[in-house]
Amino acid sequence: MKSNPVQIVLLMMLAAAAIADEGTTVTAVPFNEGDREPLLTIVPVYPEKARRARLEGEVQVCFNVDREGKTSRVAVRKSSNRIFERPSRNAVKASTYRPLAAGERLSGIKTCRTFQFLLNPVSIDVPEQVAD
Repeated sequence: MKSNPVQIVLLMMLAAAAIADEGTTVTAVPFNEGDREPLLTIVPVYPEKARRARLEGEVQVCFNVDREGKTSRVAVRKSSNRIFERPSRNAVKASTYRPLAAGERLSGIKTCRTFQFLLNPVSIDVPEQVAD
């Protein structure tokens, strides 16, 4: 049985869809947070709609950290696609930092965090064609 290009493409699409849930990553780009130590860093959830559309992107979120270590005034500074903005803001809002000790001064500098939403490449083995 000979395979035509359309069958191969369909086979590849089915295989990609079957493992698509495992084929996404969201990474927080390392940055200098100054003297504030993160206690709990939440990574955004890759939006299902973006994953199905095979969209990748990057979002930079800036925010303040109060004396208790909670984030406030969370805002998107840069974004390559709006679909990634809400999960990024929610992740920053849910993250916490080490509270300041008595006598420590609160820095007035905003903290920024960049999240990269990437699709992992998937390798698919296509069966060899058998000669008739």
